[in-house]
Amino acid sequence: MKTASVTESKNGLSGLLRQVRSGHSVLILDRNVPVAIISPVTAGALPPDLHLEGLERQGLVRRPRRGGDLSKRLAALPLPRLPKGTSAVAAVLADRGDDR
Repeated sequence: MKTASVTESKNGLSGLLRQVRSGHSVLILDRNVPVAIISPVTAGALPPDLHLEGLERQGLVRRPRRGGDLSKRLAALPLPRLPKGTSAVAAVLADRGDDR
């Protein structure tokens, strides 16, 4: 792991970021005391919106342009109702084809 002082980090941040992009981590020292590590970001560490932005920029996904939050629209829909006299368990078993 490369180390850099705060002064070196301020003066050469672009170079340090190039190293981080290539997979290396950098330990930042303030008067020889470790204070931070700059390391590559993994997809799992990104907040979902930033991860989606990156995928969108690469052309791998396309987000909807309108319609708002789908979960809110789905929550507003009425719950499905079984026909009167129908058992939910029987409906599930029939759906699975498991008539035990």
